[in-house]
This record gives sequence, structure tokens and C-alpha cells, in this order.
Amino acid sequence: MERREFFRKAIGTTLVAGAGLKMAGYNALFASDFSAIEKLGAAYDLVAVMGGTPEQMFDKGIAELGGMQNFVKPGQTVVVKPNIGWDQPEEVGANTNPALVKRIIEHCFTAGAKEVFVFDNTCDKWVNCYKNSGIEKVAKEAGAKVVPADGKNYYREVQIPNGRNLKTAKVHEKILDSDVFINVPILKDHKGGRISVCMKNLMGIVENRYYWHGHNLHQCIADFATYSKPTLNVVDAYRVMVKNGPRGISADDCVIKKSLLIGTDMVAVDAAAAKIFGIEPDEVEYINLAHEMKIGNKNLSELNIKRIKVA
Repeated sequence: MERREFFRKAIGTTLVAGAGLKMAGYNALFASDFSAIEKLGAAYDLVAVMGGTPEQMFDKGIAELGGMQNFVKPGQTVVVKPNIGWDQPEEVGANTNPALVKRIIEHCFTAGAKEVFVFDNTCDKWVNCYKNSGIEKVAKEAGAKVVPADGKNYYREVQIPNGRNLKTAKVHEKILDSDVFINVPILKDHKGGRISVCMKNLMGIVENRYYWHGHNLHQCIADFATYSKPTLNVVDAYRVMVKNGPRGISADDCVIKKSLLIGTDMVAVDAAAAKIFGIEPDEVEYINLAHEMKIGNKNLSELNIKRIKVA
């Protein structure tokens, strides 16, 4: 598919009124004149893929980072943490695409993972979220163990010495006990956070997410990112909820963008996701705070980015 046709179909005239999407930012991430940031021979800071199915885009993207074997070693235990927070079907765009979750799990086992765990501390009733998102079914088909996160006994307290507002948090035991943590958020609108991506998705590994909302949400997101730095971040931007987030109402809230981001720097990946969403990274307070706190780099022009267009 030609690039012009891709953008016509994926964005075109179907944008939801009031979504505030700025096409200049989205185009800039994938435009051919942005290629100056790709430094040949150097390791990539970020891989951005467009135009394929979630599985195709992940296969191509992870290959550019040396394959999953660069992140998962034989015998290791892995947590794959999607967004499964809402009792909503796939087409609403509230939860991570099930096909992407399944493909990531498959790559982990191919790389030699001993066990792969999948969970989220959901907002709606967890049993319904796991089932109706479609993620529980495909994760089990791929051989992962899907575990709950709804009880206090699943969490242990950790210290956050570099936090400003957030000094402690109770973190799910699987995160603390596993060797590898793969963070797999879906990009979407969020009333409190502006957008929900990698750093925001970490709220699903702590027991009391509601404390964050009452104590400067953006600062708490940045604070926790000083403690928890996933091994790998994979952003599902195939179907992007552009209004009524984070839960969504219907498929009409979404735009099909057929994009995916992979990287190790949450700040960089979130900044690129902001571009795909149609806003500037500076419009998201927690991205600015995380950059200021030197958790990562929001300045995409300083990064070595590999852009891939799936034919």
C-alpha cells in the first residue's frame, strides 16, 4: 500500500470531531524527510512500524532490535503486561490487541522463556476484562499463564527513593519475581493523563492506582517510572481510541492507524506515541516530568529511529 493511500484510509476524513489530532506530528514520525535521524550502523533507540497487522508489525520491528533473544534468555521467566483494564471488546480500543499479545508471547517462548505470565490490575471486574478483551484466551493458547491481580496478597511494598510525590508502592509479585518485564500498552485517549501509553500502563502493576489520581497523577506516573523500567516496551497503535478514554464507548471512538512502536526507553516511546496520536510530547505533562527527571529522552530528533513500512 502506498504511503499516501495508507494515510487516506487510516486517517482521512474519518477523524472523530473534537479529537484534536494534528496530522503534522503523525506524518513527521514516518515521513521520508525524517530519515536524517536514522544513523546507519548504530543501534536503534526506537523502531516505528506502520501498515501491517499487529503480528506482522511486531515481527518486523523486533527483528530490527536483534530479535526477542536480545531481551529474553533461555530459562528466564517473563511478564507480558498488556492493558486489560476494561470489560470491553477489541473493537472499542480500550485494551491491547489480543493478536499482538499472543505474538509477543510466542516470541518469548521461541527465545527460550521458561514461563510467561500475563496479568493486569483491572478497573472493571478482572474476570470479565480478561475474558471479554480476548486476551485471556489467546495468552493461554500461546502457552502463557494468566494470573489475577485483584487481591492485596499479590503485592509487596517497594521503596521509590527518587520519587517526588510517590515514595512507596505495592507492586505485583510477578513483576518482582520475574526476570523480564515486557510492557505492552495500547495508545489511547485518557482524560486525566491526556494519553495512556507506556508509563501510564505501569499503573496496572501496582495495588492502589487510585492514590495516584489524588496526589498529582502526572508526577506519580513519572515517579514510579524511576523505579520500574521494563525490559522492553511495545505500543499497540493499530486501533487508537481518540476520545472518551480510557474506557471508550464504541468503535466510533477509534481511528485505525495500523502502527506499532518498540523500544526500551519509555519516555522516548511515549513521545513517539504522542506524535502518532496527533499531539506533541510537550502536551503530556508526565512525559515532560520524566524527561526532566532524566528517566529517558523525549527529544525524538536526538534518537536513532528505524522506520518500517509494511508492504
